[in-house]
Amino acid sequence: MSLRNLRGTLLIGLSILIAFALTVLPLPAWAQAWRPAWVALVLMYWSMAVPERVGVITAWFIGVLLDVLVGTTLGQHALGLAVIACLTVIYHKRLRVFSQLQQGSICAGMLLLYVTLLRIVDRFAGVPVPSVSYLTVVTSALLWPWLFIILRDVRRKGGVR
Repeated sequence: MSLRNLRGTLLIGLSILIAFALTVLPLPAWAQAWRPAWVALVLMYWSMAVPERVGVITAWFIGVLLDVLVGTTLGQHALGLAVIACLTVIYHKRLRVFSQLQQGSICAGMLLLYVTLLRIVDRFAGVPVPSVSYLTVVTSALLWPWLFIILRDVRRKGGVR
């Protein structure tokens, strides 16, 4: 593995670790429903930017780690993130040519699917209170353009290919 590949892997890993930290960051009770899906957003970016490095298997492992981190049903986030990564990898060339506004709306659609999958798993697992809210989709879609710009600059300056 070359130094450039190692640095790129470290940058991708660091961005995912930051997303994990933002996911468990304490918020007031009224703001919990508005918490963005940080891990899903970062995963969508890397799956679109470098699909040969971040794909479905990576998403599955990240999802299992997220399940353990937040204490949800094991495999719940893994399923949702794997589906999102699969769709992003399949359509990554098309997504790249869209404007950030269009990407944000597609991102909202994929996050709606993600949240719906999480709620279905909650329902089957018998969880009385859903682990995630649909308001997450709104805040995540609004954050997408800024997150895209930040991660694109990190990718370019870090030489992630």
